[in-house]
Amino acid sequence: MTDRRDVIKAGLATLAGAPLSGAWAADKKKDDERPRSQPPLTTKPIPSTGERLAVIGVGTNNYSPTTPDERAARREVLAGLTGAGASIIDTAPGYRDSEQTIGELLAEIGNRKQAFVATKVTAPEGKLENGIAMIEESKRRLKTRVLDLVQIHSLNGVDVLFPHLDQLKKKGEIRYVGITTSSPNQHAQMLEVMLKQPLDFIQVNYSLANRDAADEILPAALEKKVAVLINVPFGGRRDGNLFSRIAGAPLPDWAAEIDARSWGQVLLKYVVSHPAVTAAIPGMTKASHLEDNLGAARGRMPDAAMRQRMEKYWDQAFGS
Repeated sequence: MTDRRDVIKAGLATLAGAPLSGAWAADKKKDDERPRSQPPLTTKPIPSTGERLAVIGVGTNNYSPTTPDERAARREVLAGLTGAGASIIDTAPGYRDSEQTIGELLAEIGNRKQAFVATKVTAPEGKLENGIAMIEESKRRLKTRVLDLVQIHSLNGVDVLFPHLDQLKKKGEIRYVGITTSSPNQHAQMLEVMLKQPLDFIQVNYSLANRDAADEILPAALEKKVAVLINVPFGGRRDGNLFSRIAGAPLPDWAAEIDARSWGQVLLKYVVSHPAVTAAIPGMTKASHLEDNLGAARGRMPDAAMRQRMEKYWDQAFGS
């Protein structure tokens, strides 16, 4: 493996030299007074195929609505996501009724073909048949014959599941294979799997407050050409909810330099500007959250110097 510091520096240099994520496109009335339209969403390629995905998707751990209003709000998010040109919807059998809800809502909206549906699988008790049953149930609940991405959840059952997932991929029943963790304690194990298995994706925890994955996991993903989804970009078990730490803090002046209009956009732009990161999947159940989060995929992105500036600011103002 090449020196990982060189790999990540090269990636950041490429990002810094890349054009901005899009110019404002004027959409004029006859009197030229119509407001300008929004810049396009920034997209990144899946290394194994080149397929491009918007850098913001939605995590659905909280997609088990208990009232009609909650269900309607989640429907609005899923419709707005693909309507804006984004596509990633990340779920799991363990997220209560999330798969069932997503399957029903996508069918109602009619946007399944525009969605990139990622789910997860485990092999309870190390038994392959349990994992096979889980995948079949996911397809039934999600109302689809083809799953875009199946990820081995928290590295549970990697040895028994990989041969089966590879077989399903060859049959066209799943498109991509990956692994996930949301715990720094599993980073060493994740790195071992990345070095041994032909993965399309990994999913890992990473945020401005929790940069552990940048030490080895993200550089290895760059080197191995593996797509990266980021969970808990607004904080998790290790670093807590980041919004509670910045409550009442004014937006830094430098946020305007990366076209960030909210703290949420600052946090997400930091995450998705890493050269190894393909997309972040924050949880969101309201259209207002979707609109704000998608703003992080528009406009200028932090370059290497700005990312260092953001890290220093965070560490000094809020603690590492």
